[in-house]
Amino acid sequence: QLQASGGGLVQTGGSLRLSCLASVDNFSRRTMAWYRQAPGKQREMVATSRWGPGPTYADSVKGRFTISRDNAKKSVFLQMDTVEPEDTGIYYCYSRWGNYVSWGQGTQVTVSS
Repeated sequence: QLQASGGGLVQTGGSLRLSCLASVDNFSRRTMAWYRQAPGKQREMVATSRWGPGPTYADSVKGRFTISRDNAKKSVFLQMDTVEPEDTGIYYCYSRWGNYVSWGQGTQVTVSS
């Protein structure tokens, strides 16, 4: 239901744009988010987009990453700018509708120093 893409290898200071296509109903009212999991670490929230309130970000990415969505295309994006080696990890697209949570398959982001 969630298809993430756009990961890859990028140098420190560079940019990358992740995309997630959601084959779901009620997309515009869903909470959509990006999470990431670095090697040996727990999965953590990176950015969240909710129906109504503005987006929220992890402190570590504030001012560098931007989450956006295109409700007509049922897609959510993560623009990653000024990336750092600490941004390396598998990035997962997340969707929540009430108590129903879905995860995408993940896309690998590797930032070289």
